[in-house]
Amino acid sequence: MLEQLWEILLSVDFYVAIIRMTGPLLLAAMGGLIAERTGVITFSMEAMMLLGAVGGVIGSGVFGNAWIGLLTAVMGGMMVGLVFALMAVTFGANQIVTSVALNIGALGLSSLLFAMVFTARGEAVRTTITVPSLSEWRIPLLADIPIIGPIFFHHLPLVYFAFLMVFVVWYVLFRTTWGLKIRAVGEHPQAADTLGIRVARVRYLALLFTGAMAGLAGAFLSIGVLNTFQENMASGRGFIAYTAIVFGKWQPLGVLLGTLLFGAADALQLRIQARGLPIPYQLMVAFPYLVTLLVLVFFVGKATWPASYGSPFARENK
Repeated sequence: MLEQLWEILLSVDFYVAIIRMTGPLLLAAMGGLIAERTGVITFSMEAMMLLGAVGGVIGSGVFGNAWIGLLTAVMGGMMVGLVFALMAVTFGANQIVTSVALNIGALGLSSLLFAMVFTARGEAVRTTITVPSLSEWRIPLLADIPIIGPIFFHHLPLVYFAFLMVFVVWYVLFRTTWGLKIRAVGEHPQAADTLGIRVARVRYLALLFTGAMAGLAGAFLSIGVLNTFQENMASGRGFIAYTAIVFGKWQPLGVLLGTLLFGAADALQLRIQARGLPIPYQLMVAFPYLVTLLVLVFFVGKATWPASYGSPFARENK
């Protein structure tokens, strides 16, 4: 068994899978990081991914174009972000409770929307529905480099976009005025408000961005990997993306390392199952979530949360 494990760990395909599995997690985590830095808990990314996944399939299937599917996926994720912002920012609802409600609601709503669009004359949804999907982009010359080429330069466009967003988010947060406003709102919203920063507006825009990125992450799964929609196809990846943010201590590069860790865990369990190693498959299916649990146990207590984390903001009467 050890020899087979070494074969997996030394194979190029394993590292290709790590990059691919990291893609949707990184997309959602980079979006969530922006809202988290404004002091909002992004536990609702699971709902955003589910609406993005079904939105991607609906747009791609109805219009026959995967790129339109990406647009509808973004709209689906942003819709959840808008509802969350309305409840948590405008009405000051408990952010964790609101997130749980949205996650449960999205689980049923996504399946309902899929059934409504792809059911013919009241019949049951066809189980073999496939829609136009995204194609992999092979970067000329770079993809021909031995070992490195296949690992990094032959993926879906959303993979390249996800890794690019790490540097974009870092630049926005720490090199722009907008990033300063985001961090100010997260650390001390009352002080930010006295300086003329519209706290609610910053949090609304951050949550819309989170929804857009998580929607793309959902589309990655539906029209990038499976070319169809399945009930609960996010399978907890929204929660894993949230854990990666905590693991990375709300820093873009740290979040990147966190998503790579979880991507590696997912890629490893799939290959162990494919090799038929004498390990219970139930344990392998649970392996990425076990890694998530261990990370939460050992890193959450050491993390530095934004000072206003999870707290609603209300302007003081003047």
